[in-house]
Amino acid sequence: MKIFNENEKNQIEKKLNEQFGIKKIDGIVLQKGAERLFLFNGNLNEKQIKNLEQTFPIEKVGIYFATLMPKESKIRLSIEGTHLFKSQISKNIFELDEKQTEEWMMGRELSIKTGKKDFLIMKYKNDFLGTGKASEMKISNFIPKSRRLKEKG
Repeated sequence: MKIFNENEKNQIEKKLNEQFGIKKIDGIVLQKGAERLFLFNGNLNEKQIKNLEQTFPIEKVGIYFATLMPKESKIRLSIEGTHLFKSQISKNIFELDEKQTEEWMMGRELSIKTGKKDFLIMKYKNDFLGTGKASEMKISNFIPKSRRLKEKG
């Protein structure tokens, strides 16, 4: 587990601002593994977290909010990440209709030309539903299998 220093946190904020209009991350940013980012807003400071990690095997601290995508030099927000930053997200939002929302929540790709090749925040009415990856002819879905809606019938 790596705790980001202020400069590293600022770099994440800059990328989030470029991609989604997110300007501020409140809390401590941690990285688990090569790509997963967590946000911690508890009563522990960085030193206390490090001491705790050395004393007990900690799998994760905070809430998983994003994945670093190093090949693309981008960040993909998790479903929780879209909720955490809901009030700040102002760019790359894709509005779904009711039928598209059902397809999306079942984990299906959407056959839609968006004119973009980037990560998009998927939204239905006032609800953020995670992040998709737009390519020429579709939007790829990242909803984990365990969180998908089941088929009717």
